[in-house]
Amino acid sequence: MVDTEKAFGRFVPREFLHFLDIDNVRGVRLGMQTERKMTIMFADIRNFTGLSETMTPQENFDFMNSYLSQMEPMIVPFRGLIDKYIGDAIMALFPEGTDDAVQGALAMLERLKVYNEGRARAGYLPIRIGIGINTGIVMLGTVGGIGRMEGTVISDAVNLASRLEGMSKVYGVPMLISEHTLHSLEDPSRYCIRFLARSRVKGKLEAQSVYEVFDADPPRMLAAKKRTQKRFEEALAFYFVGDISRARTRLARCLEEVPEDAPARLYLNRCDDYLRNGHAEGVEENELTQTWSEECSSGVAEIDSRHRTRLSQMNALATAVRERRTNDTLPILDLIERGAQEQFAMEETLMQESRYAFLAEHLQQHRRFQTNLQRLSEEIKSETENPVCMAFRIKLLLMDWTVNHSTKTDRHLGHHLKSRSGG
Repeated sequence: MVDTEKAFGRFVPREFLHFLDIDNVRGVRLGMQTERKMTIMFADIRNFTGLSETMTPQENFDFMNSYLSQMEPMIVPFRGLIDKYIGDAIMALFPEGTDDAVQGALAMLERLKVYNEGRARAGYLPIRIGIGINTGIVMLGTVGGIGRMEGTVISDAVNLASRLEGMSKVYGVPMLISEHTLHSLEDPSRYCIRFLARSRVKGKLEAQSVYEVFDADPPRMLAAKKRTQKRFEEALAFYFVGDISRARTRLARCLEEVPEDAPARLYLNRCDDYLRNGHAEGVEENELTQTWSEECSSGVAEIDSRHRTRLSQMNALATAVRERRTNDTLPILDLIERGAQEQFAMEETLMQESRYAFLAEHLQQHRRFQTNLQRLSEEIKSETENPVCMAFRIKLLLMDWTVNHSTKTDRHLGHHLKSRSGG
């Protein structure tokens, strides 16, 4: 029986059974489910179709097993578990901490370098992979039918992780993370991270900020991206508000120093498309203000009222910063800070009284907002940043946080409070 359990454990991770509060695989039943906050990773081999066409079926199997046997040991030490293999793709879950996922992904990229060295010695071409990572609350459980079922996770968070993996191919980078993942890291400054894009998923109101993690870049590229990071992010701020001329100038300067910077090259081409055709991806979607909509609602009237008020204050702040109205910015910053403190204290009381299971995760998000606000406040007071770029950072780190926090984290809390009240 022990051997049987071990054999099944290679198909159904023991951690999966633990999440469902099951001792052994015989206890698995269709429809079992539980909610957890997790970080989801998708990793995929670039141009696998073209690569596989050059191999026989046996060579395909041998290659896949060789590659996957290199990647799995990079995931497990970081408390990750492989949910499934999807052809050449890996879907992995990290239930204990967001940093585990990022560190595991970086370990995979470092291991890939060693693996490619072995392929080169054997006369094979190197391979590249793309990784997408997102963090959120997921429903974990069993799905299927009478004759066949499997364990899986279901959530918008999973869909976004998969989308990010696909976007990594478009931007020519090995690793992308969502703003949800960024805000869930213990200390984002430990990593080399730069803002890369804004993506609006079809059918969704909230735009998602996307970030590149480039710690695993070759040393020369890594150093160059660090040197040009401020200029690159300024370029993207100008790009997204439609100041294409300033964006293009900064991108061209980045490429003079880092010609291999694929995202800078992509955005430069988009700038040229805009100058020729009057249109480029994302330019019209990102004004420096954010309008509240009932679609942003969490379902808790008091929380929504405070979010609406604070969003209005942030709009006023971004406008004042952009117009260099220094005397107006400090009072608005003070209003935002005091309002956030009052709301977060109110929400904490609600969560404690209702025994909300995700209290710690919720409070971490509040701390991230306060950290972002403090950092932006210091930058605004210093008056050393370009006002347009500063206003764009307010949108990314404060407005977007508010809308996404309301529609994701607070909405989940709202459902919890409604179920507790019997509503």
